[in-house]
Amino acid sequence: MKSDYSNRIINTYSSNKKGPLLFVSAAVHGNEPSGIKALDSIFKTLENEKPEIKGTLVGVIGNTKALQKEVRFIDEDLNRTWTKENIQNKKKDTNEKNEMFDIIEILSNYPKSEYTGRYFLDCHTTSSASLPYISVQDVGANLDWAMHFPFYCIKGFSDIVSGTIDHYMSRNKLTGFVLEAGQHENKDSPLFHEAAIWIALREACGINLKGFSQIPEVVTKLKEEIPPQKTFEIIYRHGLENNDDFKMEEGFKNFQKIEKGELLAIHNDKEIRSMWNAYIFMPLYQPQGNDGFFIVATQ
Repeated sequence: MKSDYSNRIINTYSSNKKGPLLFVSAAVHGNEPSGIKALDSIFKTLENEKPEIKGTLVGVIGNTKALQKEVRFIDEDLNRTWTKENIQNKKKDTNEKNEMFDIIEILSNYPKSEYTGRYFLDCHTTSSASLPYISVQDVGANLDWAMHFPFYCIKGFSDIVSGTIDHYMSRNKLTGFVLEAGQHENKDSPLFHEAAIWIALREACGINLKGFSQIPEVVTKLKEEIPPQKTFEIIYRHGLENNDDFKMEEGFKNFQKIEKGELLAIHNDKEIRSMWNAYIFMPLYQPQGNDGFFIVATQ
Protein backbone atom coordinates (compact mmCIF):
# COMPACT_ATOMS: atom_id res chain seq x y z
CA MET A 1 0.00 0.00 0.00
CA LYS A 2 1.08 3.60 -0.46
CA SER A 3 -0.24 7.03 0.36
CA ASP A 4 0.83 10.10 -1.61
CA TYR A 5 -1.67 12.95 -1.77
CA SER A 6 0.83 15.19 -3.57
CA ASN A 7 0.83 12.75 -6.50
CA ARG A 8 -2.97 12.61 -6.61
CA ILE A 9 -3.15 8.92 -5.68
CA ILE A 10 -4.92 8.60 -2.32
CA ASN A 11 -3.87 4.98 -1.88
CA THR A 12 -3.82 1.55 -3.50
CA TYR A 13 -4.51 -1.94 -2.19
CA SER A 14 -3.83 -5.38 -3.64
CA SER A 15 -3.19 -8.95 -2.49
CA ASN A 16 -1.14 -9.57 -5.66
CA LYS A 17 -3.82 -11.92 -7.01
CA LYS A 18 -5.08 -11.83 -10.58
CA GLY A 19 -8.37 -9.99 -10.83
CA PRO A 20 -10.04 -6.73 -11.85
CA LEU A 21 -9.13 -3.08 -11.38
CA LEU A 22 -11.44 -0.95 -9.23
CA PHE A 23 -10.64 2.70 -10.00
CA VAL A 24 -12.34 5.14 -7.58
CA SER A 25 -12.21 8.90 -8.19
CA ALA A 26 -13.18 11.50 -5.58
CA ALA A 27 -13.41 15.32 -5.49
CA VAL A 28 -13.72 15.74 -9.25
CA HIS A 29 -15.50 18.82 -7.92
CA GLY A 30 -13.33 20.47 -5.28
CA ASN A 31 -16.25 21.28 -2.97
CA GLU A 32 -17.15 17.57 -2.74
CA PRO A 33 -14.61 15.87 -0.39
CA SER A 34 -16.99 13.10 0.69
CA GLY A 35 -15.37 10.42 -1.48
CA ILE A 36 -11.91 11.21 -0.08
CA LYS A 37 -13.19 10.72 3.47
CA ALA A 38 -14.73 7.40 2.43
CA LEU A 39 -11.54 6.19 0.77
CA ASP A 40 -9.40 7.23 3.74
CA SER A 41 -11.64 5.14 6.00
CA ILE A 42 -11.58 2.16 3.65
CA PHE A 43 -7.81 2.11 3.22
CA LYS A 44 -7.37 2.39 6.99
CA THR A 45 -9.62 -0.63 7.50
CA LEU A 46 -7.88 -2.59 4.74
CA GLU A 47 -4.51 -1.87 6.34
CA ASN A 48 -5.74 -3.08 9.72
CA GLU A 49 -7.66 -6.16 8.52
CA LYS A 50 -5.44 -7.10 5.56
CA PRO A 51 -8.14 -9.10 3.71
CA GLU A 52 -7.40 -10.91 0.48
CA ILE A 53 -8.84 -9.43 -2.69
CA LYS A 54 -8.57 -10.27 -6.36
CA GLY A 55 -7.12 -7.45 -8.42
CA THR A 56 -6.38 -3.91 -7.28
CA LEU A 57 -8.18 -0.96 -5.68
CA VAL A 58 -6.94 2.51 -6.66
CA GLY A 59 -8.25 5.76 -5.15
CA VAL A 60 -7.48 9.10 -6.82
CA ILE A 61 -8.22 12.77 -6.21
CA GLY A 62 -9.94 14.54 -9.11
CA ASN A 63 -9.49 18.32 -8.89
CA THR A 64 -6.57 18.84 -6.49
CA LYS A 65 -6.33 22.64 -6.75
CA ALA A 66 -10.07 23.21 -6.43
CA LEU A 67 -10.09 20.85 -3.44
CA GLN A 68 -7.42 22.96 -1.72
CA LYS A 69 -9.53 26.10 -2.29
CA GLU A 70 -12.80 24.29 -1.43
CA VAL A 71 -14.45 25.46 -4.65
CA ARG A 72 -16.19 23.47 -7.37
CA PHE A 73 -13.56 24.29 -10.01
CA ILE A 74 -10.83 26.81 -10.87
CA ASP A 75 -11.30 27.59 -14.58
CA GLU A 76 -14.00 25.19 -15.81
CA ASP A 77 -15.98 22.19 -14.61
CA LEU A 78 -13.66 19.15 -14.59
CA ASN A 79 -16.73 16.97 -15.11
CA ARG A 80 -17.31 18.62 -18.51
CA THR A 81 -13.75 18.48 -19.92
CA TRP A 82 -13.60 14.78 -20.91
CA THR A 83 -14.68 15.27 -24.52
CA LYS A 84 -13.07 13.46 -27.43
CA GLU A 85 -12.05 16.84 -28.87
CA ASN A 86 -10.25 17.98 -25.71
CA ILE A 87 -8.39 14.69 -25.38
CA GLN A 88 -7.39 14.57 -29.04
CA ASN A 89 -6.19 18.20 -28.98
CA LYS A 90 -4.05 17.54 -25.88
CA LYS A 91 -4.41 21.20 -24.91
CA LYS A 92 -3.65 22.00 -21.27
CA ASP A 93 -4.90 25.59 -21.27
CA THR A 94 -6.90 25.34 -18.02
CA ASN A 95 -6.31 23.88 -14.59
CA GLU A 96 -9.03 21.31 -15.18
CA LYS A 97 -7.57 20.03 -18.43
CA ASN A 98 -4.24 19.55 -16.64
CA GLU A 99 -6.02 17.65 -13.88
CA MET A 100 -7.82 15.51 -16.48
CA PHE A 101 -4.64 14.51 -18.29
CA ASP A 102 -2.99 13.64 -14.95
CA ILE A 103 -5.85 11.23 -14.18
CA ILE A 104 -5.68 9.73 -17.68
CA GLU A 105 -1.95 9.13 -17.20
CA ILE A 106 -2.55 7.35 -13.89
CA LEU A 107 -5.25 5.18 -15.45
CA SER A 108 -2.85 4.25 -18.26
CA ASN A 109 -0.64 2.58 -15.64
CA TYR A 110 -3.45 0.01 -15.14
CA PRO A 111 -4.03 -1.27 -18.70
CA LYS A 112 -6.86 -3.57 -19.68
CA SER A 113 -4.41 -6.36 -20.60
CA GLU A 114 -3.30 -6.77 -16.98
CA TYR A 115 -6.76 -7.23 -15.43
CA THR A 116 -9.72 -9.56 -15.75
CA GLY A 117 -11.91 -6.46 -15.99
CA ARG A 118 -11.82 -2.77 -15.14
CA TYR A 119 -14.43 -1.00 -13.00
CA PHE A 120 -14.82 2.64 -11.98
CA LEU A 121 -16.77 4.52 -9.35
CA ASP A 122 -16.85 8.32 -9.42
CA CYS A 123 -17.83 9.88 -6.06
CA HIS A 124 -19.93 13.05 -5.98
CA THR A 125 -22.36 14.93 -3.73
CA THR A 126 -25.17 17.40 -4.41
CA SER A 127 -25.95 21.00 -3.45
CA SER A 128 -29.53 20.08 -2.49
CA ALA A 129 -30.73 17.53 0.03
CA SER A 130 -30.89 14.10 -1.59
CA LEU A 131 -31.08 10.41 -1.13
CA PRO A 132 -27.93 8.74 -2.49
CA TYR A 133 -28.30 7.68 -6.12
CA ILE A 134 -26.41 6.22 -9.05
CA SER A 135 -26.05 8.10 -12.34
CA VAL A 136 -25.35 5.48 -14.98
CA GLN A 137 -24.79 5.53 -18.72
CA ASP A 138 -26.70 2.65 -20.28
CA VAL A 139 -23.86 1.26 -22.40
CA GLY A 140 -21.89 -1.95 -22.11
CA ALA A 141 -22.42 -3.67 -18.77
CA ASN A 142 -22.88 -0.45 -16.79
CA LEU A 143 -26.58 -0.84 -15.98
CA ASP A 144 -26.27 -4.53 -15.10
CA TRP A 145 -23.37 -3.65 -12.77
CA ALA A 146 -25.37 -0.83 -11.16
CA MET A 147 -28.13 -3.30 -10.26
CA HIS A 148 -25.74 -4.86 -7.71
CA PHE A 149 -26.04 -1.69 -5.60
CA PRO A 150 -29.16 -0.81 -3.55
CA PHE A 151 -29.56 2.80 -4.71
CA TYR A 152 -31.92 4.73 -6.93
CA CYS A 153 -30.59 4.77 -10.52
CA ILE A 154 -30.68 7.68 -12.95
CA LYS A 155 -30.22 6.94 -16.66
CA GLY A 156 -29.39 9.49 -19.32
CA PHE A 157 -27.31 12.19 -17.57
CA SER A 158 -24.22 11.57 -19.73
CA ASP A 159 -26.41 11.52 -22.84
CA ILE A 160 -27.54 15.09 -22.11
CA VAL A 161 -24.36 16.54 -20.60
CA SER A 162 -21.14 15.95 -22.56
CA GLY A 163 -17.61 15.72 -21.23
CA THR A 164 -18.26 13.77 -18.02
CA ILE A 165 -15.66 11.46 -16.53
CA ASP A 166 -18.05 8.50 -16.57
CA HIS A 167 -18.63 9.04 -20.28
CA TYR A 168 -14.87 8.88 -20.84
CA MET A 169 -14.49 5.76 -18.69
CA SER A 170 -17.37 4.01 -20.45
CA ARG A 171 -16.09 4.68 -23.97
CA ASN A 172 -12.71 3.31 -22.83
CA LYS A 173 -14.43 0.04 -21.84
CA LEU A 174 -14.44 0.47 -18.06
CA THR A 175 -17.66 -0.56 -16.34
CA GLY A 176 -19.15 1.66 -13.66
CA PHE A 177 -21.13 4.72 -12.69
CA VAL A 178 -21.26 7.94 -10.66
CA LEU A 179 -22.49 7.74 -7.07
CA GLU A 180 -24.04 10.94 -5.73
CA ALA A 181 -24.07 10.16 -2.01
CA GLY A 182 -26.17 13.05 -0.69
CA GLN A 183 -25.80 16.73 0.12
CA HIS A 184 -22.25 18.16 0.30
CA GLU A 185 -22.12 18.72 4.06
CA ASN A 186 -24.34 15.83 5.13
CA LYS A 187 -22.47 13.62 7.62
CA ASP A 188 -23.95 10.50 6.01
CA SER A 189 -22.60 11.22 2.51
CA PRO A 190 -19.11 9.75 3.17
CA LEU A 191 -20.77 6.72 4.77
CA PHE A 192 -22.84 6.01 1.67
CA HIS A 193 -19.76 6.42 -0.54
CA GLU A 194 -17.91 4.04 1.74
CA ALA A 195 -20.71 1.48 1.64
CA ALA A 196 -20.78 1.57 -2.16
CA ILE A 197 -17.02 1.02 -2.39
CA TRP A 198 -17.23 -1.96 0.01
CA ILE A 199 -19.98 -3.46 -2.12
CA ALA A 200 -17.88 -2.89 -5.27
CA LEU A 201 -14.94 -4.64 -3.58
CA ARG A 202 -17.21 -7.56 -2.71
CA GLU A 203 -18.85 -7.86 -6.14
CA ALA A 204 -15.78 -7.17 -8.30
CA CYS A 205 -12.80 -8.21 -6.17
CA GLY A 206 -14.33 -11.00 -4.09
CA ILE A 207 -13.62 -9.45 -0.69
CA ASN A 208 -15.25 -11.37 2.18
CA LEU A 209 -16.82 -8.73 4.38
CA LYS A 210 -17.99 -11.38 6.85
CA GLY A 211 -14.35 -12.30 7.37
CA PHE A 212 -13.64 -8.94 9.00
CA SER A 213 -13.38 -8.68 12.77
CA GLN A 214 -16.40 -6.38 12.44
CA ILE A 215 -18.56 -5.99 9.33
CA PRO A 216 -18.20 -2.37 8.22
CA GLU A 217 -21.01 -0.51 9.96
CA VAL A 218 -21.80 1.51 6.85
CA VAL A 219 -22.92 -1.59 4.97
CA THR A 220 -25.48 -2.29 7.70
CA LYS A 221 -26.54 1.34 7.66
CA LEU A 222 -27.11 1.11 3.92
CA LYS A 223 -29.46 -1.86 4.31
CA GLU A 224 -31.45 -0.08 7.01
CA GLU A 225 -31.83 3.41 5.53
CA ILE A 226 -32.11 3.15 1.73
CA PRO A 227 -35.54 2.70 0.08
CA PRO A 228 -36.09 -0.05 -2.51
CA GLN A 229 -34.17 0.37 -5.76
CA LYS A 230 -35.95 2.37 -8.45
CA THR A 231 -34.84 3.52 -11.91
CA PHE A 232 -35.46 7.01 -13.29
CA GLU A 233 -34.76 8.57 -16.68
CA ILE A 234 -33.98 12.24 -17.39
CA ILE A 235 -36.61 13.88 -19.58
CA TYR A 236 -35.48 17.52 -19.39
CA ARG A 237 -32.40 19.61 -18.52
CA HIS A 238 -32.65 23.31 -17.71
CA GLY A 239 -29.26 24.63 -18.82
CA LEU A 240 -27.61 27.93 -17.86
CA GLU A 241 -25.13 30.25 -19.54
CA ASN A 242 -22.22 31.65 -17.54
CA ASN A 243 -23.69 35.12 -16.98
CA ASP A 244 -27.31 34.09 -16.38
CA ASP A 245 -29.21 35.21 -13.29
CA PHE A 246 -30.76 32.06 -11.86
CA LYS A 247 -32.46 31.36 -8.54
CA MET A 248 -34.01 28.03 -7.70
CA GLU A 249 -37.12 28.14 -5.53
CA GLU A 250 -36.15 27.17 -1.99
CA GLY A 251 -36.79 23.79 -0.43
CA PHE A 252 -36.62 21.35 -3.33
CA LYS A 253 -35.00 17.99 -2.66
CA ASN A 254 -33.78 15.43 -5.15
CA PHE A 255 -36.56 13.12 -6.32
CA GLN A 256 -39.25 15.38 -4.88
CA LYS A 257 -42.54 15.11 -6.74
CA ILE A 258 -43.55 18.19 -8.73
CA GLU A 259 -46.77 19.07 -10.51
CA LYS A 260 -47.48 20.68 -13.85
CA GLY A 261 -47.56 24.45 -13.45
CA GLU A 262 -45.53 24.49 -10.24
CA LEU A 263 -43.00 27.34 -9.94
CA LEU A 264 -39.48 25.90 -10.01
CA ALA A 265 -37.10 28.84 -10.50
CA ILE A 266 -36.56 32.40 -11.70
CA HIS A 267 -34.22 32.56 -14.72
CA ASN A 268 -33.24 36.01 -16.01
CA ASP A 269 -36.36 37.49 -14.37
CA LYS A 270 -38.61 34.89 -16.01
CA GLU A 271 -40.68 32.36 -14.06
CA ILE A 272 -39.86 28.75 -14.91
CA ARG A 273 -42.81 26.45 -14.25
CA SER A 274 -43.03 22.70 -14.56
CA MET A 275 -44.51 21.26 -17.72
CA TRP A 276 -44.75 17.79 -16.17
CA ASN A 277 -46.12 15.78 -13.31
CA ALA A 278 -42.77 14.19 -12.50
CA TYR A 279 -39.77 14.56 -10.14
CA ILE A 280 -37.19 17.32 -9.65
CA PHE A 281 -33.55 16.27 -9.91
CA MET A 282 -30.33 18.14 -9.00
CA PRO A 283 -31.85 21.57 -8.25
CA LEU A 284 -28.98 24.11 -8.18
CA TYR A 285 -28.31 25.67 -4.78
CA GLN A 286 -24.67 26.73 -5.24
CA PRO A 287 -23.08 29.65 -7.11
CA GLN A 288 -21.11 27.60 -9.66
CA GLY A 289 -22.72 25.32 -12.21
CA ASN A 290 -24.44 25.30 -15.60
CA ASP A 291 -27.29 22.90 -14.77
CA GLY A 292 -30.24 24.68 -13.17
CA PHE A 293 -32.23 21.50 -12.61
CA PHE A 294 -33.36 18.33 -14.32
CA ILE A 295 -36.75 16.63 -14.58
CA VAL A 296 -36.88 12.86 -14.21
CA ALA A 297 -39.59 10.24 -14.56
CA THR A 298 -39.81 6.67 -13.32
CA GLN A 299 -39.50 3.80 -15.76
